[in-house]
Amino acid sequence: MLDPKKLEEIAKNISDAIPAGVKSMAGEAEGRVKQVLQSQLSKLDLVTREEFDVQNKVLIRTREKLEAMEARIAALEAAKE
Repeated sequence: MLDPKKLEEIAKNISDAIPAGVKSMAGEAEGRVKQVLQSQLSKLDLVTREEFDVQNKVLIRTREKLEAMEARIAALEAAKE
């Protein structure tokens, strides 16, 4: 799904934005932010880039086959007339 390193980076960036007076709770806040992010992102229907690329290639091949079949049907219908 998502790269755990990216998730940690986002959580750290949010944690770093916490004011200095609250820094003592930064470790706890970072863990909580990470937990909330994971929870919310797991609810999304996401795919990896690799899965997306594979499905994109399948779609392109399918489209090419469909166009070829449409051309063949048009040629057969033209031959009937």
